[in-house]
Amino acid sequence: MPGVSGREAVKALAEDLPGTRVLMLTVSEDADDLLDTLHAGAAGYLLKNIDAEYFVDAIRRAAAGDSVVSPEMTGKLVAGLKRGAAAPMPEKDPLSAREREVLAALARGASNKELAREFDLAESTVKIHVQNILRKLKLNSRVQAAVYAVEHGISKNNIKNK
Repeated sequence: MPGVSGREAVKALAEDLPGTRVLMLTVSEDADDLLDTLHAGAAGYLLKNIDAEYFVDAIRRAAAGDSVVSPEMTGKLVAGLKRGAAAPMPEKDPLSAREREVLAALARGASNKELAREFDLAESTVKIHVQNILRKLKLNSRVQAAVYAVEHGISKNNIKNK
């Protein structure tokens, strides 16, 4: 969009159309653009050179609540997140032990179906956990939750059971 950054466009769409899943379709392979867009609430970041089949699948996955990033950008996403130091968790962790496990799995890019299988839960229960995580952490998307997990050092290997 001429004259408007991707971050500004995503924020405007999120404000005007709450609950809308925004996929950024772009030529920018810049890690900062990727991170800015995801922090603004985009459900995904896709490069314009993706094939049609992947694009259609990405739209379906985003509509189903998953987060999508072009495969070429995954390494840049991780590198961009590692550049920043891990932010401390709040003094009192608002998440339950199960929600922390789900959040760690979200950071790996797991879908609801994969989470349901991994934790032996109904997919509807997984969706409730994801909604609770987003609400408690005041986030707008699974991508933001994954970014939060990486920034706060939440992974399957370091989950504290309370």
